[in-house]
Amino acid sequence: MRYLFIFFLLIFVIYALLENRYILTVRHEKMGDGIRIAHISDLHKRRFGRDNVRLCQAVKRENPDIIFITGDLISRTEKNFTIAGNTVRQLAEIAPVCMIFGNHEQDLSPELKAEFVSVVSKNGADVLRNESRIADIKGRRLKIFGLEESYDVYKVNGGYRDLKVLEKADITELVGDCPDGEVLLMAHNPFFGEAYSQWGAKYTFSGHVHGGIVRIFGIGLLSPERKPFPKVSKGIYSYGNSKLLVSAGLGKKRLFNPSEIVIYDI
Repeated sequence: MRYLFIFFLLIFVIYALLENRYILTVRHEKMGDGIRIAHISDLHKRRFGRDNVRLCQAVKRENPDIIFITGDLISRTEKNFTIAGNTVRQLAEIAPVCMIFGNHEQDLSPELKAEFVSVVSKNGADVLRNESRIADIKGRRLKIFGLEESYDVYKVNGGYRDLKVLEKADITELVGDCPDGEVLLMAHNPFFGEAYSQWGAKYTFSGHVHGGIVRIFGIGLLSPERKPFPKVSKGIYSYGNSKLLVSAGLGKKRLFNPSEIVIYDI
């Protein structure tokens, strides 16, 4: 019995190491036809080959029409953005890249924020900080918004108590009224799906939760706010006629929760 336990423990350790060093999955979600969106989120310090070439090659194989990066491309402790820039450059050679800040980019000093935006912009990313863009793709006119929530939805006085709850009025104050037409919203924090729906987004692309860090029977166990069983962690969630699309992301330690690129056909 003891040897059997050691055997299974060894298998578990090997799997955990592989998952956190090598495994990269591609999740496909078909919600329509015509436009293909590659969704990347929460890379942090994880690397998939030199300058993330393996990650970018995986995206290229999917032939997306546009690429969304929904925050935390880097971690708050990083001061050199060369790898981020090289990653964005490779992705921008595949398709247009739109990206937003996550809480880790928001945590940078003003000087480092400016440098980060400069680096990724020069390499082809369109950084949307409470801004919008029009994308005409295959005869469809997409209105893309990038939301940068106030930092108090993530931390207050360095902790996780009394966090702000985002409401429709807050989104309107940050990005304006939702226009008519096909509106796509990038919002790093997925915990406000109802507000995103009330604002008017048809699709909201989010990350942040890292799939719940550990997943058991398809359930995420922990949020970055140290709360158990987050209500949204990975997958597609419906709020009326709106869809919240949550990526489990690429970086941070994880278990039974492999890093993922998500491909949406809409």
